[in-house]
Amino acid sequence: MLNNHKLFALIITLLAASLSLAAAGDVPKKATGVDLISVEDLKAKFTANEPVLILDVRGSESYANSVSRIKGAIHVNVRKLKFRLGYAPLKDVPKDREVVTYCACPSEEASIKAAQMLLENGFKKVRALKGGWQEWQKAAGPTEPKR
Repeated sequence: MLNNHKLFALIITLLAASLSLAAAGDVPKKATGVDLISVEDLKAKFTANEPVLILDVRGSESYANSVSRIKGAIHVNVRKLKFRLGYAPLKDVPKDREVVTYCACPSEEASIKAAQMLLENGFKKVRALKGGWQEWQKAAGPTEPKR
C-alpha cells in the first residue's frame, strides 16, 4: 500500500513540474498542431531584423475599426487565404520563410486556422501569435498605419 502512495506522489510531482515549465514562458503547441509564438519572441525577431512574414487575419470589422497593424503585416481574410496564396505577394514567399499569423480572437481561432492552412499548403515554419493583436498592443510592439 505504501508503494502506491509513493507512486501517486511521484506522478503528482511530475505533473506539477511539467505545468510549471509550461508556465515559465515556453509557449506550448496547441492541440491543433500549430505552434504559438509569444509577443516577446516576435518583438525580439523585429529587434534582430529576422525575416518574418506577418499575416494579419483579423476579421473585416476588426481590421476596419483599427487604425494600425503589426509593422509589415499583410492583411488577408482567412476565408480567402487559400485563394490568395496563388497571387502576389503571397505566391512569391518561400515555403521555408517563417510566418506568423495573428488575429483579434480571444483564443487565436482565426490565426490558428490560417496557420493550419499555410502548413497544409507546404509552409514549414508557421506559428500563431499568442494573445494576438490585443497582446501586441499591450506590449507596445512595432505597428504602422494601415494602407
